[in-house]
Amino acid sequence: MTAVLLVSGVHRSYPGGGGLKGVDLAIHAGEIYGLLGPNGAGKTSLVRAACGRLRLDSGTVTLLGRDPARDPSARAMLGIVPQEIALYAELPVADNLELLARLAGLSRAAARAAVPAALARIELADRARSPVATLSGGQKRRVNLAAATLHGPRLLLLDEPTVGVDLPARERIHGMLRDLRREGIAILLATHDLEQAHDVCDRLGVLVDGRIVAEGAPAELIGRWFPDGSRELAVTLSAGADDVGRAALTRLGLAPGADALTWHGRMDGGLDRLPALVRELAGAGLGVRDAAVREASLRGVYRAVAGREFAA
Repeated sequence: MTAVLLVSGVHRSYPGGGGLKGVDLAIHAGEIYGLLGPNGAGKTSLVRAACGRLRLDSGTVTLLGRDPARDPSARAMLGIVPQEIALYAELPVADNLELLARLAGLSRAAARAAVPAALARIELADRARSPVATLSGGQKRRVNLAAATLHGPRLLLLDEPTVGVDLPARERIHGMLRDLRREGIAILLATHDLEQAHDVCDRLGVLVDGRIVAEGAPAELIGRWFPDGSRELAVTLSAGADDVGRAALTRLGLAPGADALTWHGRMDGGLDRLPALVRELAGAGLGVRDAAVREASLRGVYRAVAGREFAA
């Protein structure tokens, strides 16, 4: 299958550190690819590279074989939905859509003809003449998404498209993304919403320190890090661990979480293993304030591969 977006061996360094360190990524038509990672991991740099707006130290980025940094026809295949609402607040919804379609390269007649279908898609035909400023947050985000698709892009880049919206608006936007996927659009979705990543994305990539450290379908990732029905173990200590204690925690496959007192890992077998595990930690001089066993989840996968708590 030919990739719509193909990122090969991309490196980009910055004087203060960070950047991208050999990223490989392929997104295909009709696929939603979710990008997860902590702040500073390189997500913004990767999205900018996909847009052709980042000078690379090495590697290549192509959209259907074309370089978006050099080829305007490649950039024309892009739709971009930023986290901020990129609309003109005082203009009516229909005028916003027509203007943004023109800016995306459509002729005046084509832009005007595209607006009714876009309004119907986002279920806002009755608000066509309403200024954007009068819409709810969820309605604005739906218009934001529609504006990025009026010109028929092959690749859609989204940054936190449901931040700050209520549950019904969130589900409606998810429905729109699934519709776009069925139409064959490739979608790169940068998100801090693990539930969204699990429910909407076909594949996920976890970007840490400029590298994709895990990639796969949500269920595949969970099964890879928590095989055979294993669960996640979270241990909270009453005091920080010394060298002996840290060695015991590491031996049990636990890694530090958000602070020095919280450790996470995998627990194989049933709950009957928990008392023996707590006794082993106590034997290493560790006071266990709490030990919780949780069902395997993307959050647990993220802790395992990123070595840190997921910041929603």
